[in-house]
Amino acid sequence: MPKIIDHDDRRSHIVDVTWDLITQGGLEAATMREIAAAAGFANGALKLYFPSKEDIIEAIYERALGMMHDYVELDGLRGLVALRELCVSSMPIDDERITAGRVLLTFWQMSLTNPKLHDKYLEHVRSWRGLLHRFLAEGREDGDIVTATPDEQLVDEIVLLNAGANVMSLVSGDFSTVELQKQHLESFFDRLTRG
Repeated sequence: MPKIIDHDDRRSHIVDVTWDLITQGGLEAATMREIAAAAGFANGALKLYFPSKEDIIEAIYERALGMMHDYVELDGLRGLVALRELCVSSMPIDDERITAGRVLLTFWQMSLTNPKLHDKYLEHVRSWRGLLHRFLAEGREDGDIVTATPDEQLVDEIVLLNAGANVMSLVSGDFSTVELQKQHLESFFDRLTRG
């Protein structure tokens, strides 16, 4: 009887292996040859599951976003509480999130020269910014957010704070400790609740 191959399982294994290669040695360590060797495939066999390295990176990006999504518990939350949950959950405050941030940086790097990956990233940013705007509007409606700073500026600050924290946690952890990140977030939220 022929062996039944679980193709989804194999795709997931390739993503796992590539994730490990990237987190240990960066994008340069994740060549198609290294990915195939670590996954136990012949080099050409990867193409059955992923036509190119960019396709593997896109799958890794989806996994990293999924991990970030899993950290967020927004069910039944709105306004300021939901905004705080979303902001805290996307900060690199533990080993898993720092690792996910490292993978996201790899994706950002590749998206600079790959229009398909760039569009994928912009789609995520638009969705994220939309949620931030919604929670800010709800917070104002509930009377919890009273700052005169325009919402567009607040959204920009959150995005920059998050992106900066992810980059700095990887390149210079001494300047972006978890405690410092929490202080920055608390300072931001304190400004929201003051007129």
